[in-house]
Amino acid sequence: MPEGDTIFRAASTLHRALAGQRVTEFSSVFPKLTRVETDSGVAGRSVESVEARGKWLLMHLSGDLILLTHMLMNGSWHIYRPGERWKRRRDDMRIVIGTPKMIAVAFTIQVAEFHTAASLARRRVFNQLGPSLLAEEFDVAGAAGRLRLQPDAEVGTALLRQSVVAGIGNVYKSEVCFACGVNPFRRVHSLSVAETACLIGTARTFLQMNVAPSSGEPMVTYTGMRRTTRRVDPAEALWVYARRGDPCRKCGAAIESRKQGIDARTTFWCPVCQPEPAWGEAAATPARGEPGGKH
Repeated sequence: MPEGDTIFRAASTLHRALAGQRVTEFSSVFPKLTRVETDSGVAGRSVESVEARGKWLLMHLSGDLILLTHMLMNGSWHIYRPGERWKRRRDDMRIVIGTPKMIAVAFTIQVAEFHTAASLARRRVFNQLGPSLLAEEFDVAGAAGRLRLQPDAEVGTALLRQSVVAGIGNVYKSEVCFACGVNPFRRVHSLSVAETACLIGTARTFLQMNVAPSSGEPMVTYTGMRRTTRRVDPAEALWVYARRGDPCRKCGAAIESRKQGIDARTTFWCPVCQPEPAWGEAAATPARGEPGGKH
């Protein structure tokens, strides 16, 4: 599934390609979107900006019209020049937004809605988003406090709750817990203040690492490579995710995995670097440092 870094990079790419341009073509397989085109017109408006909020992408058009999309598991946005051949099947197309210079195509996106600023503020789930980890102004201490408001949740489950912070997906959940030496099946109430700060701060650092210009190809879809270890070898890009049975990159123990939460998302961890805390000692367990530090 695309995570916050992928959506941020896709939004940045779309903004560079479309912002300031007039929409000359709009089509969609979604009747609710085409009805807006028929009733009030999408073509003829200008693209004012494109932004990401967590895993949501917002395209702001002139006249207070906002296209809200979510990629869910397999969605992606592509940018093409007029006449350029698409890299996905036409049957996978969900939205086309054309300008004189560029064409943006949304493939296999399942959630797509037009909003005004007022209706967007009322949009359930979206209006409950926590602070975006990639927001320019982000308060680590404040977000860590929001995490502590989920005391009975397992850490791995709480990190995925977009109402806590927006942008963490299943890959980063496992990677962040490893980097901070926190067992993802611990309860949030067992975390120290330092551990909660480490989890939030490391999540922001990891996402920022993967939206830098050098972090991948300029045209980003959800298949863009993700890196948390800072190692050059692509085979060593991640600490624990999808590495069940492989040796831990820190201690050599076999990486373990199991399903977690009501959605049964697979979580990966090192049983040595991320041990279950001893009874009564959980609250005193110190954080083990930032990415690349001592673990």
